[in-house]
Amino acid sequence: MLMEITRQADYAVRAMVHLGSVPPDTRVSSAAISRAQRVPLPFLTKVIAQLVHAGLVTTSRGMGGGVALTRSPEEISLLDILEAVEGPITLNRCLMRGITCELQNTCAVHDVWAEIQKHIVEELKQVSLAYLVEAQAAKSAGKPFQLPAALMRM
Repeated sequence: MLMEITRQADYAVRAMVHLGSVPPDTRVSSAAISRAQRVPLPFLTKVIAQLVHAGLVTTSRGMGGGVALTRSPEEISLLDILEAVEGPITLNRCLMRGITCELQNTCAVHDVWAEIQKHIVEELKQVSLAYLVEAQAAKSAGKPFQLPAALMRM
């Protein structure tokens, strides 16, 4: 079994890092993001629509139009981005919101999944878009960068 981030989630994170790396209130065309991040434009357009729906970015058409963040990179978490395109993080169907598992009170694994899911969600909340932007800049420049303290204790 492979637990992996979908291409859609990967593209969303990369697009958001790109937007977070430009000066505040700067609009970037979808085509420019597509080229810079090597993401197919039709796929990126769908991802951006989901980010708009989640309130993470705004778009405008015409001269000077494009995509821009709605909040500062410090206020956006990796969890916000992932949930914008994938929905709530859920390790097992029995943990989905609105689902009542009939085995919840007798299944030892349910509690294990719930605890692991809680930790994953908390860790993703701790990673800000600002951190990802800084890490990307450092990595692109061949400089070392440190993982957030929350991740170092894992």
